[in-house]
Amino acid sequence: MAGQDIDRFHEPAVRTLAMPADANASGDIFGGWLLSQMDIAGGIAAHDLARGRVATVAVEAMEFHLPVYVGDLVSCFAEVTRVGRTSITVHVETEAKRRDTGETIKVTKGIFVYVALDENGRPRPVKGD
Repeated sequence: MAGQDIDRFHEPAVRTLAMPADANASGDIFGGWLLSQMDIAGGIAAHDLARGRVATVAVEAMEFHLPVYVGDLVSCFAEVTRVGRTSITVHVETEAKRRDTGETIKVTKGIFVYVALDENGRPRPVKGD
């Protein structure tokens, strides 16, 4: 499983270290923390395409495959999969490099939808139509 789908992504949009403050009492990283890292990664890809402000409007799918632990190096990879008039859909996959073994494994994937916003916070065409 390691790297199978992630190979089509070039470089991580977000890369961070899972810290003790991000974990539950069992040492597993909270799913909400991981979701937020993925949202940031997807938002970066959407912002780059929209050339401006975007906002998350939906998380269409989210799958947690394996846990993330304190000390894991977490990398989120983002790929734009659909562009609508005002919306951008981004597929985000996350891998964790285990601190103890150095093994890199896919831990989550999700589909995030963003909307391009104008200076007043209203939806605007993605392509500047």
